[in-house]
Amino acid sequence: MTRRKGVAIELRKPVGVDTSRASIARVYDHSLGGKDNYDVDRAAYEQILQVAPRQGDVSIMNRRWLHRVVRYLAGAGGVDQFLDIGAGLPTVANTHEVAQQLNPDAQVIYVDNDPVCHAHGCALLEQNENTHFVAGDIMEPGTLLERKDILRFLDTSRPIGLLVVGLLHHLEDDLDPAGVMHEYVERLPPGSFLAVSAFWDPADENLERHQLAQELERAFVEKGLGSGWYRTREEIGAYFAGLEMVPPGLVELEDWWPSGPPLRERFPEERVMLGGVGQKTWRERGGLQVMTGGARD
Repeated sequence: MTRRKGVAIELRKPVGVDTSRASIARVYDHSLGGKDNYDVDRAAYEQILQVAPRQGDVSIMNRRWLHRVVRYLAGAGGVDQFLDIGAGLPTVANTHEVAQQLNPDAQVIYVDNDPVCHAHGCALLEQNENTHFVAGDIMEPGTLLERKDILRFLDTSRPIGLLVVGLLHHLEDDLDPAGVMHEYVERLPPGSFLAVSAFWDPADENLERHQLAQELERAFVEKGLGSGWYRTREEIGAYFAGLEMVPPGLVELEDWWPSGPPLRERFPEERVMLGGVGQKTWRERGGLQVMTGGARD
C-alpha cells in the first residue's frame, strides 16, 4: 500500500514466476529477441504488434538511447555511480557494462520489483564487485534513496545518475508519476542527473501519431500488459521540474545525441517516445545560490 495525492493505493503486484500473466520485463525481453519469456508474454506482444508491427525496433531504440545516456553521464557528466530503477531482465550491453567501459570503478545499482529479474540479475552480477541488484519498487514510501541496502553502495555526497528508462509509462495517473520523480529529485545530491524515457502522445503536435499513440495505449492497457500509458510532452516534461535539461532537451530518442546520421527514415512507432536528461544544479536567486530540483522550483 502506498499513498499518492492523499489517497491510499494498492500497488499492482509484480508477475514474478506466474506464467498465467504477461510480465512487463518478459515482454520487453521478447521484444529484444531474448529467451526469458513465455507464451503469455508472446501473446501479449502480438496484440501490440497488430497496431505497431515495428514495436521491436522501439525496444532496440530505447536500449540504444540508454547506452548513449550512460556514456554521456560516465564521460562528460563525470558520474561514477548509477541507480537504474526498473532494470528488468539482463540483456546485451547492460548499464554497468557501458559505464565500466569508461570507468572500471563505476558503481551500478540495479533495482526491480520482479523476483525473476532479481534472481537473473544477481546470478549475472555475482562476479562484479561494483555492481549490485536489489529487489525494490519505485513506489516505496520515502523512495528507494532512503533504503539502507541501496545507500550502502552509494555516496550521497557526490552526484548520482538516476536512470528511469521505460518505466514511468507503466504507472497509472493516480500514482502521480511526476510527484514520484519530484520526491526522488529532492533526495538526489547536487550535480546529480535524472534520465527518463517514456511513451509519448503527440496530441495536437501531430494528429496521425496522436492516433497511433491512442491505439497503442489501448493495445498495451486493454489487451496486452494492463499498463502502458502515452502522455503528452507537457506531462513527461513535468518529471524534470526544477532541473536543468541537458541539450537538446526532451526529444524523440533518436534526436538525443545520435551516434551518427540516420540510416533510414524512422518508423511511426519510433516517433511516439521521448527521452531527456536533467541535472540538479545551483542557480542564482536574490544574490544567493539555491539548488534546483527542490519542491519550490
